[in-house]
Amino acid sequence: MMKQLTVLIFCSCLFLACNQVSRSVQETFHPTDTPVLAKPAVTTIPTPIQFPTNQAQTVTSATITIETHTSTTTHTHRHTEGKNVRFLTDGNRLNKAEEALKKLPQYAGKEIFIYSSIHFYKDGSIHALLRHPENPDYIDKYIYRNGAWSAPKPEQVTNKDRIRTRLISLDRIRFSNAAKVARALQEKTREVEGAKPVTSVYISIWDNGMRWFPSTINGSRDRYSLQFSEDGELKKFELE
Repeated sequence: MMKQLTVLIFCSCLFLACNQVSRSVQETFHPTDTPVLAKPAVTTIPTPIQFPTNQAQTVTSATITIETHTSTTTHTHRHTEGKNVRFLTDGNRLNKAEEALKKLPQYAGKEIFIYSSIHFYKDGSIHALLRHPENPDYIDKYIYRNGAWSAPKPEQVTNKDRIRTRLISLDRIRFSNAAKVARALQEKTREVEGAKPVTSVYISIWDNGMRWFPSTINGSRDRYSLQFSEDGELKKFELE
């Protein structure tokens, strides 16, 4: 009896084990998947940056201008070579330029003062700095070319206190005297080996006095100094 009971228990355990193995095999070859719900992808749409219409136009058409201002007492004169190569030695033509300057309408009935310097070029041009006809603290630049004076162009002056010491009345200057200076320079230049031809003469003004330049002739071997009177006569010519 006991033996039969033992066999019955053994068979029951064997049945349960086989049933468990069968279920495992079935799950292996026929799995029952539970679908996993994926999280929906979140798409981020960037918000476009809005610019005001007038602002965008301003940036597109913006132009940056940088202005610079320098303080200097150096005056630059530009001139081009032309056919009037004898202008420097032609007293009549120089006188005509002087008379035309005196007839400028803005100086009608007023004394004309030259500031700092006046330059005469062989191409027929003259560069002059004049005191403003109304404001004594202003200086204007005039250029004589092709028989006429240009419109005034403002000249920057850094030390206005010194303007008065660098002025001289046009009544003290004769443009034809520039021809005297030029002829004397030409004559002496021919005597100096390697000296360059004369292309311009000018007056420099200091302490309300005037002096003609150039005051030197440079040769290939020697250097000479010159000095002129106010009326353009040669006073000194010597080897340095």
